[in-house]
Amino acid sequence: MRLEDYWGVGPKTSERLREALGEEAAVEAIESADVRALTDAGITRGRATRILRRANDEAGMDALATRDTREVYDDLLALASEYALTRHAADRIRVLTPLSNPDAVVDRLDAVDAAREAWTGLDDAGRAAVVDAFDAYDSAAGTERAAVDAVLALRDAGLDGATFDALGDIDPDAVREAADALQYVTADGVAAGADDRLDDLRGRLDDARDLENSAFDVLERIRETGVRDLEDFRRAFADYVDRETRLSRSAIEEVAPDEAHDAADFVSTALRALVDDLERRVADREREVEDGLRASIADAREDVDRAVAAVDDVALDLSLARFAAANDLTRPALGGDGLAVEGARNLFLDDPDPVDYAVGDHDLSPPTGDRVAVLTGANSGGKTTLLETCCSVALLAAMGLPVPADRAAVGAFDAIVFHRRHASFNAGVLESTLKSIVPPLTDDGRTLMLVDEFEAITEPGRAADLLNGLVDLTVDRGALGVYVTHLADDLSPLPPAARIDGIFAEGLTPELALRVDYQPRFGTVGKSTPEFIVSRLVANAGDRRVRQGFEHLAAAVGEEAVQRTLSDAYED
Repeated sequence: MRLEDYWGVGPKTSERLREALGEEAAVEAIESADVRALTDAGITRGRATRILRRANDEAGMDALATRDTREVYDDLLALASEYALTRHAADRIRVLTPLSNPDAVVDRLDAVDAAREAWTGLDDAGRAAVVDAFDAYDSAAGTERAAVDAVLALRDAGLDGATFDALGDIDPDAVREAADALQYVTADGVAAGADDRLDDLRGRLDDARDLENSAFDVLERIRETGVRDLEDFRRAFADYVDRETRLSRSAIEEVAPDEAHDAADFVSTALRALVDDLERRVADREREVEDGLRASIADAREDVDRAVAAVDDVALDLSLARFAAANDLTRPALGGDGLAVEGARNLFLDDPDPVDYAVGDHDLSPPTGDRVAVLTGANSGGKTTLLETCCSVALLAAMGLPVPADRAAVGAFDAIVFHRRHASFNAGVLESTLKSIVPPLTDDGRTLMLVDEFEAITEPGRAADLLNGLVDLTVDRGALGVYVTHLADDLSPLPPAARIDGIFAEGLTPELALRVDYQPRFGTVGKSTPEFIVSRLVANAGDRRVRQGFEHLAAAVGEEAVQRTLSDAYED
């Protein structure tokens, strides 16, 4: 493909990538989701991420049908990236997408399961060694030597080809031999320590250069010895250099000029010749040593290349495994025509209450067969949180990742429509909302609708009419949906494939916090129970006149219920 064929790569971006990387390398960076390569080329991280997401699976990205769906998607990847073992793994997590190929979903789930088993099978020391190996790899900016060292460290920590095919394909003895060579072959030549003879020659060259830079001082010190003629000077010069440096007398005599105009000419000519000779000898020896080192690397080239690829792949799988293990995620059952969860938890809450819920056909415990659920109940009862949880489960499963539930059954969706409650009451908001959520229902493909409180954006009577229409359209189009509303009593009879569920507030805690049963009751209309809220306001009112105002409201909603609520709270 040409660079311009990728989504988001226009003329300016493609030109920048060609100048920095070259066409072939830039295409490879996009295909391998290498955020680092693109940002190093001058592309902003946000733009690079968007380009790579579309390149990864454009059809999968099209499943994110609304802004709120995309926000949950971004939040999930941000959370997962916190468990990344390397910077590159974090970048790769942030460009994961829903996968349009079902086989790819299964493959990723298999990889995460295997990595999780390997990670949790390590003891504390083993996990610490793995983290240290990747930290060192990151600190070395992903060099070949760092990759080889990381692979060897991972194997020593207890990870091998039994879990990671990429590690099993590597000959540890071959890469161990190559590691020493890679240590010394750098962009600037052969590093110190590779060869004793080369190090000695370099030391002599440094001495010769120091002498050349201080030739006038050398001349004066030799004259101070009382030499009488040029021949004496030649001998004194050789003695001085032999005594003060690692240079041998014979090496000096070999390069000393036979003729010179005077002592100054002799010193400068001799030292220049000495530096030239040693530079030649250092270059020859360095070439000889480097050839040997590169030959050792060449013998293990395939294994070194495998190590470079393996480190990044294993880092990604283990990072996702850490995310799954830390959040107690579960592999979902894929396929079918439903979305069902048992013990589902919201990943964005610190201590969420698990819930069971479902729409469509499935084999789990919640009610089955209903294509649409209308969810009712108390304010602050967790209805929007439940929608967000369902959205998270659907997105994670679509990306081939385990989900936050004890058990889950998730079908494939071509569009996931999540719409949060937006507190604006005008025709513009209503129009934009309908333009956002209705088109996915009319497109070909399977759609999941998760829509919150229409009554927040239009008057209640009209909202009930619209909600009835959406429920009917969802059923007619063979989609699945959960719609949150306080208008259950205003709805027309729902189609047979729809049901009404309710979340109930049960009172106040001794601290006067609302006590809610977050598990929806299936087939039951939930109540907002305003007496609980009024009870709290009465109890908390500090001003006498304000308290009287709230007591007036208590009489309106049922003073007996308010008093009973307060009594129950204080008895608890």
